[in-house]
Amino acid sequence: MINSNFMKIRNFSLTTLASIILASHLHAAPVKLDSVVAIVNDDIVLESEFTQRIKIIRDQLTARNQRIPPDNILGPQVLDRLVLDNLMLQLAKKQGIKITDRQLNDAINNIASRNGMTLVQFREALLAEGQDYTAAREQIRKEMLIAQVQQSNVSRRIRVSDLEIKNFLKSDAATANQTELLLSIILIGIPEQASAEQIQAAETKANSIHQTLMDNADFAEMAIAASSAPNALNGGDLGWRKSTELPEKLAAIVSDMKPGDISAPVKAPSGFYITQLRDKRGGKEQLVNQTKVRHILLKPSEIRTPAQTQKLIQRLYTRIQDGESFSALAKELSDDQASGSEGGDLNWATPGQMVPEFEQVMARTSINEVSAPFESRFGWHILEVQDRRTQDMGEKLLESQAKATISKRKFTEELGNWIREMRSAAYVEIKQ
Repeated sequence: MINSNFMKIRNFSLTTLASIILASHLHAAPVKLDSVVAIVNDDIVLESEFTQRIKIIRDQLTARNQRIPPDNILGPQVLDRLVLDNLMLQLAKKQGIKITDRQLNDAINNIASRNGMTLVQFREALLAEGQDYTAAREQIRKEMLIAQVQQSNVSRRIRVSDLEIKNFLKSDAATANQTELLLSIILIGIPEQASAEQIQAAETKANSIHQTLMDNADFAEMAIAASSAPNALNGGDLGWRKSTELPEKLAAIVSDMKPGDISAPVKAPSGFYITQLRDKRGGKEQLVNQTKVRHILLKPSEIRTPAQTQKLIQRLYTRIQDGESFSALAKELSDDQASGSEGGDLNWATPGQMVPEFEQVMARTSINEVSAPFESRFGWHILEVQDRRTQDMGEKLLESQAKATISKRKFTEELGNWIREMRSAAYVEIKQ
């Protein structure tokens, strides 16, 4: 069981902290051969994976002093999550999405830093609890892969029109102080093209759950037991969100809520949401730090393997170090045609504009310094930081923020739709 000291490491996802226990069991006394609990397309979910995840969730709930749902409720929830994780990892492999060791190391360093630890201290904290550090790394890698698959596939389904941006900028939300909300949700899902009977059944179930919550049931326990949202096993935790990043119907409800309030069920395309407002915090950023940056991007292709791409970007880096023109090489060889034609110029970059891997390297690169080659989901990059400045919020920045905010609002809803479609298109056979 994870004790109270180890729970200080709170920036793992709820599945991560205990999932590394598996390795300690692999060298135990001989056990019976694994059986299959689910077939997922051409892959399987083993009974050992299912049993392990059940134990993880129970240990976590115990550590948080939460009641453990009975097996007939917890089991299906856990198995459904394993099936969805399996589907997303299959999709990551099919789409060539990978997490490099450098990306993984950066993520683990960030986890340690957010908890006030060095990497060595973080590793020692795991070992002190009898956990396997290598297994922990691989679990974090899987969760990063799943997050990238979701981001890549859902983002391409989202479109934000100029009219939506203009309307947003005219609204009070664009000028008012942006209060952040700590939220949890329960989603009672409905099938795609649901019948009137299915919608009515979901609404009835949502109303029943809401009444149970009003009778002082624990929200996180109800989410684990009943929610069909992707974060169900996290107790429905949605994290800190600005109201403008929520689906419009949810935003309208939470605007009048106080910390501790629980909303009545709200109908959305993917089902009925029940929302708990756990806390609020406010403040509007007045100034933004910007970085003037240019880059060269090389992508693997049908005629250039990932290994060949990595070797080529390394040769370009050496040529730049030897004095060749960054701009000329970008114009000649960069696979980012838009910036390549401008010598790799990306102009002034605002926080949140670039993918995380790019921003991390950009942040630690000095002015007039060229970074070593690094990889993101787009390919291999070399970047040069040309200048930095602190800029007042201007019209272009407000438009960019408006677009990002609207996209985040749509992402929450579209993620549920995408998962539902992916699951319905897959071959899944439950063997239990």
